[in-house]
Amino acid sequence: MSPRSTGAHRLANDDDVLAGLGYQSVLSRRMGPFGNFAISFSVISVLSGCMTLYGFGLNTGGPAVIMWGWVGVGLMVLLLGMSLAEVTSAYPTSGGLYYMAHRLGGPRWAWVTGWLNLLGLLGAIAGIDYGAATFVGAFANLQWGFVPTPEKTMMIFAGILLLHALLNVAGVRLVSVLNSVSVWWHLVGVAVIVGALTLAPAQHRSAEFVFTHFNNGTGIGIGLYVTALGLLLAQYTFCGYDASSHLSEETTQAQISAPRGIVRSIWVSWIAGFVLLAGLTSAIQDYVGTQGSATGVPPAQIFLDVLGAGGAKALMLIVIVAQLFCGNAETAAASRMVFAFSRDGAIPFAATWRRVSPRTKTPVAAVWLSVGAALALAAPSLYSPTAYAAVTAINVIGITPAYAIPVYLRLRAGNRFTPGPWNLGRFSGLIGWTAVTWVVFVTVLFCLPQVAPITATSFNYAGVALIGVLLLAWVLWITKGRRSYQIPSLSGATAHSDFEGVI
Repeated sequence: MSPRSTGAHRLANDDDVLAGLGYQSVLSRRMGPFGNFAISFSVISVLSGCMTLYGFGLNTGGPAVIMWGWVGVGLMVLLLGMSLAEVTSAYPTSGGLYYMAHRLGGPRWAWVTGWLNLLGLLGAIAGIDYGAATFVGAFANLQWGFVPTPEKTMMIFAGILLLHALLNVAGVRLVSVLNSVSVWWHLVGVAVIVGALTLAPAQHRSAEFVFTHFNNGTGIGIGLYVTALGLLLAQYTFCGYDASSHLSEETTQAQISAPRGIVRSIWVSWIAGFVLLAGLTSAIQDYVGTQGSATGVPPAQIFLDVLGAGGAKALMLIVIVAQLFCGNAETAAASRMVFAFSRDGAIPFAATWRRVSPRTKTPVAAVWLSVGAALALAAPSLYSPTAYAAVTAINVIGITPAYAIPVYLRLRAGNRFTPGPWNLGRFSGLIGWTAVTWVVFVTVLFCLPQVAPITATSFNYAGVALIGVLLLAWVLWITKGRRSYQIPSLSGATAHSDFEGVI
């Protein structure tokens, strides 16, 4: 499906478009169309999401759910991404989802959307970088006999967060270059990993095993329920493509580049991830041994069984570097959300977080807040073996509803919505309602128990986190937000939103 242009005026100067939306350009617009695509592709990162939750997938449905779940979830996410891209084309700002919600539904819709989006983005940093820390620990285990205890993993995690903060405060130009390198690193990395596992003289699983073998290690006796839970692997991986929207104020030709970046990042990841998961699953030598790997990372055990220690360490390095690229891109996206939300007075101590470095034109304080919050979110991993799965679920149930709210409000607006130059035309309604329905389903699903019996350590805290952030948003709204939060009027218009509405 190709986007349709709605008029030459939509291709106006980027800063003029931003001014028409009520904001003065203060960030450095040095990211091109490829860089915008690259940041969302890097955040999705099949070498991060697929690898870090692969063990979860083996236990929760097994190969059949891993493979067919990837196909089905990928399709639904592509539809959601296309719908979100259409709204992004009309409102290309760093605020992204909450700004769209405000223009289409009013301040209360925006407030809820913004806090959900913020929770999801911060949960994504925590999930990505903690996953990278587990892979670093697994590599160190193979190389030096390092024992990756929760305390040591947390120290590695903190070090990765520090690295990403320092890279991001250096400026968006460096972030853009790293993201461009990341695209090719991911694509070549997938080809190298799959090629090595395929060509190695080892036993390979049949296509029947790869696409039909079902495994349930959750303790829950309902196969259909376990199958649904297994979709978390794919749904978690397909998160973060709103990065293209959050970086739109730093992108040239943003009304076209940002929506294209969203859609392209999804379908390229969809293909690359399918190839990666198929290659990885077909190379499993010992299913039980892979699940209980001494490295703590099932994919590392597959590399070890097929290629030996030397080959396993080489492939692990490919994955670790990809995960570091991913976490760096997600830190950039989250910090821009913090900056934009603070710019509109929605976060406590907003005057601090909205400051921009006069040298790099980067929101430095917002970067540090983002990595600090991610560290706090992952802290329960010190005492709970299921905390990491909960963090990934927090990412999904925080950010995925936030994706759907602007889409729903756009559908509700109907012909009152003026599309940008990238739009879905007459297919907008069908695609949009399908996407919104899917989001309702997965949001409920990922708040439910993931293992049985349910104990204090196995409890799924994602639903608690979701309720907590909604309560926090409500308290902040009634105590301060309804007085301090305000986005600029459109080109001098007096209304704060295009379509006032209630939640």
